[in-house]
Amino acid sequence: MNIIFVEPTFPGNQRRFVLALASGGANVIGIGEGEEWALDDELRSAMTGYYKVGSVTNVGEMIDAVRFVQSRVWVDRLEATVEAHTMPAAEVREATGIPGTSVRATWLCRDKPSMKEALRAAGVPTAASTAADSADQIWAFAKEIGYPLILKPRAGAGAQDTMRVDDDHELAQAITLFWNSGATSIAVEEFVEGHEGFYDTIAQDNRVVHDWTTHYYPNVLEAMRTRWVSPQFITTNRMADSPFYAEVAGLGQRVIEALDIGTSATHMEWFNGPKGLKFSEIGCRPPGVGCWDLYSAANDVDVYREWAHVIVHGRPERPMTRPYSAGIIALRPDRDGVITGYTGIEDIQARYGEWVIDGHFPPVGHHTQPVEAGYMANAYVRMRHPDYDRLREMLDDVGRTISVHAG
Repeated sequence: MNIIFVEPTFPGNQRRFVLALASGGANVIGIGEGEEWALDDELRSAMTGYYKVGSVTNVGEMIDAVRFVQSRVWVDRLEATVEAHTMPAAEVREATGIPGTSVRATWLCRDKPSMKEALRAAGVPTAASTAADSADQIWAFAKEIGYPLILKPRAGAGAQDTMRVDDDHELAQAITLFWNSGATSIAVEEFVEGHEGFYDTIAQDNRVVHDWTTHYYPNVLEAMRTRWVSPQFITTNRMADSPFYAEVAGLGQRVIEALDIGTSATHMEWFNGPKGLKFSEIGCRPPGVGCWDLYSAANDVDVYREWAHVIVHGRPERPMTRPYSAGIIALRPDRDGVITGYTGIEDIQARYGEWVIDGHFPPVGHHTQPVEAGYMANAYVRMRHPDYDRLREMLDDVGRTISVHAG
């Protein structure tokens, strides 16, 4: 099988998709923005060819590159695993006759108001939402739905540029910020009260063949706005033991079918609260922030290889037996600046060393990253344990014990 892979070098974990495809027997042709001579030996040897373009999001350039490859070999698949690359990849696939997730499905996964409209039509429970092209539309939606509301870009990933507003004054400020930033249309949503998590899958022909359910502590908006919080997310190994997790999985399967995702990794966010389980949004690509590393550690399985096996062979290679829950805790510096040191690392290693997957501690003198930059922006620790509740306790202890000092 000949597979074109979009941008094999950046971000850093992109190489793992290439290596997994090659280990599964695929001939991988990379298309990227870097020079071929800059590829390291391992990555270069995993590809049978490489084509440089100015930008992998330039659809015209990408079509030319793909047609050049097609003039030499039959191309079975074209895969993109970065959010910003998914729509150009879908457009290129349709222009060059390569099977894969369609432009329509990809657009619905990126345009949040259209996504929710399509899912509500399919009976999937979601928050009330609208696409607003003017301040008048936003005010009308606020009058109809009431506060709190969430305002966010129509397309994008994560909580970046997402705002919660609780009254007219905050809404007026948020509208001004969005319009001043150059936005011409934004997504406005009902705020859904409840606990937040995500459901990730690898799907084959709209059927989930691998899945994982993960919890946020606390919810993302609070986690990305509050310095003193050491936020966590933990993937559970209790999916077979709870009707709730069955409900989450059922919801995810309905979303994949309703949007006609096809064969792809997915990342879905959900809320569970007084109004029940509500779907939030989906990306037709793998999750970020090292989630697949946690899923691999929780199952003693290489999830990248599983993805590749589904792509290449049309079926999974190994089951997810879930012997462990696994999680990450982000450790924020006490202020912005440069790292001056750490305390508590040795204590945690002494208490929980056998359960530590890995840790990341930028060197002294390294510039800090802002709180909103995410879970892996500064220091972090990843751990696993057979008991979910015990893992939560251990991660809480890590947050209390390790301090990141900055000046």
